[in-house]
Amino acid sequence: MPELLPLFLNVTGRQVVLVGGGRVAAAKLRQLLAVGARVRVIAPEISNDLEEVARPFQGRDRGAESPAPQLNLTHRPFVPSDLDDAWLVVAAATPEANREVAHAAEQRRLFVNAVDDPANASAYLSGVVRRDGVTIAISTSGDAPALTALLREAIERLLPHDLRVWMDAARRQRIIWRRERIPMDDRKPLLLDALNDLYAPTAEPAAHADNTFAHVPWLSAPEDSWL
Repeated sequence: MPELLPLFLNVTGRQVVLVGGGRVAAAKLRQLLAVGARVRVIAPEISNDLEEVARPFQGRDRGAESPAPQLNLTHRPFVPSDLDDAWLVVAAATPEANREVAHAAEQRRLFVNAVDDPANASAYLSGVVRRDGVTIAISTSGDAPALTALLREAIERLLPHDLRVWMDAARRQRIIWRRERIPMDDRKPLLLDALNDLYAPTAEPAAHADNTFAHVPWLSAPEDSWL
């Protein structure tokens, strides 16, 4: 497996084609709708699981002037032209169907996420932790999805309970850094100082012999570990 480039995509309002109508496709549909993608589902049969996910997005009268609906269900086998206006493809069907989707996507230079089918995939949806404006993604390159899930749960437990306060502090500091033209390499140690100040607002951060700081819960690292 080649090394992967971690990447976050903005698919809000953009067309994503999901091939497959079973339980796994339903889980992927839920993820795509949650981030605002316009999804076209292509499958000869649609499962009850997928119908349940789709139900809130169907039957809406948007009017002639309204944008295209967020969800469209197409009850038929996949054909390559289904990808003509897609930005991303998710294949959650049989290995044979996934292979056909992957070939069509390759011809159009589209990335395809083939669920639990690394041989037909060029993109991998990761385990995701979302909290207070922070998104963390974990991938095992499609080789060990169960381990991905375990790592996601472990990392979520490690995140500080007051992460929103950290985010607010980081946003404020970024405004100052940009105004004062602070170099990128200097910003991360400054952020650690600012986070320390949240827990000891009237005292200077106390440096230990190993040049670490004690105030920020679980985040006590030498400054050079930020670089």
